[in-house]
Amino acid sequence: MNKYELALVVNAKVEEEVRTAVLDRVKGYIERFGGTITDIDEWGKRKLAYEIQKMTEGFYYFIHFESESDTPGNLEGRIRIMDNVLRYLCIRQEA
Repeated sequence: MNKYELALVVNAKVEEEVRTAVLDRVKGYIERFGGTITDIDEWGKRKLAYEIQKMTEGFYYFIHFESESDTPGNLEGRIRIMDNVLRYLCIRQEA
């Protein structure tokens, strides 16, 4: 099992219920593809480095999980088409 970190930037203009639903959906995808979530770090609303889709702020989440090597590819394919996700990045952490 490899360790990964998923950085997720969610639209700041949506309600808290929608942000929670996006986060729950991502967690469900990780578990469906055989991953185990170890930690979720919520940074809250932050200013973006540059404007994305005419937005200057987003909610930042960092999800740490363990999974096999094919999970991040499957996960990114699902996150790519999700509404309210501005940016994402999944990286493998060093052992």
